[in-house]
Amino acid sequence: MKLPDFLMALPALDIPFPEDVVESRAMRTEDALLVFFIFHKDAELPPHSHGAQWGSVLQGEVQLTVDGVTTTYRQGDSYDLPAGVVHAVKVAAGTIAMDTFEEPDRYALRR
Repeated sequence: MKLPDFLMALPALDIPFPEDVVESRAMRTEDALLVFFIFHKDAELPPHSHGAQWGSVLQGEVQLTVDGVTTTYRQGDSYDLPAGVVHAVKVAAGTIAMDTFEEPDRYALRR
């Protein structure tokens, strides 16, 4: 799957991964941040928490661990993390996910 050119023209985010691991394209409103994540390599985030997040796997696989329980999400699946929930994430190379964060300033935009 390839995202359309107009989405790839959106700004990237200042995230703690190099672009050879994951690319990002984002839209920000006053109320939320919508992000397309494109994973070129496997990636892992240690346990953390933040405001509410809703996401959907467009391609590939995302594993979320909450309270010691790991759930695997694949193409077409979505996940909903309430604000403050501690979770860890593993993402397989080749995954494209769309995530919406309730915190519009969760990540800074890069132009």
